[in-house]
Amino acid sequence: MKSKPFPEGLVVASHNDGKVSEISALLEKFGVKVVSAKMLGLSEPAETENSFVGNARIKAHAAATASGLPAISDDSGLMVEALGGDPGVYTADWAETPDGRDFNMAMEKVWKKLEALRSPEPRRAKFCCTLCLAWPDGRDEVFEGIVEGSLTWPIRGDRGFGFDPMFIPSGQAKTFGEMDPAQKHRISHRAAAFAKFMKARFD
Repeated sequence: MKSKPFPEGLVVASHNDGKVSEISALLEKFGVKVVSAKMLGLSEPAETENSFVGNARIKAHAAATASGLPAISDDSGLMVEALGGDPGVYTADWAETPDGRDFNMAMEKVWKKLEALRSPEPRRAKFCCTLCLAWPDGRDEVFEGIVEGSLTWPIRGDRGFGFDPMFIPSGQAKTFGEMDPAQKHRISHRAAAFAKFMKARFD
């Protein structure tokens, strides 16, 4: 293992408690001190790009610049084959309401669109994750991961977050929302991206 990666700590450039929890769990065994942008009171930058990598870079560089520490961001989303890749980079936007994000509403919206299209089953989809590791001096590295699967209805499970309760990864019987977090961490899009990050930074 490389000696003392991120000795002063690493900022997770997110205000999403679910993402922060998953990322922290993945880094925990390496002894990395993790702090979230939310804990530091950093503002959330506008995500103005139309790609996962573009928005990941915005978030990581904003947190690294503001904190003076290396920062890692995650931009991820659900891409539904029959919807031309939607909601994609706008995954969180599909859940927005005047009172905050409602992913039950967002999942119902996706399913209703598939029903309106009479999309045949299995209704293929994939979760995509792009990680950006940025330093205060402007350098960055990008790591990407994907998990293929299909969508189901009614939703199943109350674990995970976002669209997890309607997504069944290929080769599995349970949705991400039904899985034990440790099982999900082994096979998720975030785990695939993190495997590349770990190889680059810790091997």
